[in-house]
Amino acid sequence: MRSIFFKKPFIILILPLLLLFFNSCEPLATSFDDVEDAVMYTKGQKSAVLPPDSTIKVMTWNIRFGIGRQPWFGDACGDNTVFKKEEVIPGLDAVVARINEVRPDILFLQECDVKSNRTAYIDELQYILDKTYFNYAAYVSEWKSEFIPSDGLGRMDMGLVILSPWPLTDAKRINLATRGDQSGIVNYFYLHSCILSARVKIPGFKEVPLLNIHASAFATDDTKKKHYEEFKAEMDKLDIAGEYFVAGGDLNELPPGSDSTDFCYEDMCPGESFHQPGDDPAHKPGSDYTPETEWLQPIYSAYNCAFPLSFYQQNQEACFTHTTRPEHSWDRTLDYLFTNHRWRNGSAKTHQEFFNESDHAPVSADFVLIKE
Repeated sequence: MRSIFFKKPFIILILPLLLLFFNSCEPLATSFDDVEDAVMYTKGQKSAVLPPDSTIKVMTWNIRFGIGRQPWFGDACGDNTVFKKEEVIPGLDAVVARINEVRPDILFLQECDVKSNRTAYIDELQYILDKTYFNYAAYVSEWKSEFIPSDGLGRMDMGLVILSPWPLTDAKRINLATRGDQSGIVNYFYLHSCILSARVKIPGFKEVPLLNIHASAFATDDTKKKHYEEFKAEMDKLDIAGEYFVAGGDLNELPPGSDSTDFCYEDMCPGESFHQPGDDPAHKPGSDYTPETEWLQPIYSAYNCAFPLSFYQQNQEACFTHTTRPEHSWDRTLDYLFTNHRWRNGSAKTHQEFFNESDHAPVSADFVLIKE
């Protein structure tokens, strides 16, 4: 999604409303502490849970707030800002159908809306929980405001989710570095990237710590690098403590050694110009990864990716998980799973056939459990 942009006439019109909110008891947008408790969800009528033998399937998926490939103003050159219930439900049902098809044991979601104006105030997490076999979920917000005074967005609550058939404990929101390339008012209303951490205890096996991240997509300073360093720091803590974790999510970054690193032309909207004399900016924000090509190397060097770097570099197209246009094929890898333990050989899969459900393809792999 693009940065929220406030034009000068709009600021003049909205300024009295902003002053009213800023001077009231209730803040307009939510600020976050360094660490906060997650919101816990539980299904009323629990689904039966079959015990795993030696592995569990873990999947990560950015679901694009359940609207499939419909045009939205914040990405893919769309014009729509908000959607009606009858436009959102089919997209959510498609996501649910794919989840039930793959049947991951642990599911990381990014960009899940909870009673947001843009998605008809549907609690998408509750909807997914009710229509799948999962019994428990943890949720943290990364973009939360009672009213966003831009493009008709209104109320927003979008965040990260971990779903499990087994109880989740110690679920926390871990705040990530704030972007340093935005004005104060834009930053106030914009999303604040985070990690959702939790733990799952599967009967007969050691507890598994879980880390789900959604890193910044459009920062033009070193914010993304800070996010990867903070993500690795959380993994390092668990590794030093002798715990075997699963970590993953949407890192909005290419693996080292990627053949293509500049997607300004692929992502360019009508009327935009990049790479031409006088263009300011020269690159489309979030589309040129060239200066960042080694930023994920420390994570790859320390931990096991579901798709090892050597495999990715020889089979890049097979690992692609994202494209900005509905008519384009997948053209880059942004989504990952890591562990300090083992993935079952040959189990990693990029679900590129899930093309119409989101602008991201899910990634899944089988994590090898450790008996108590």
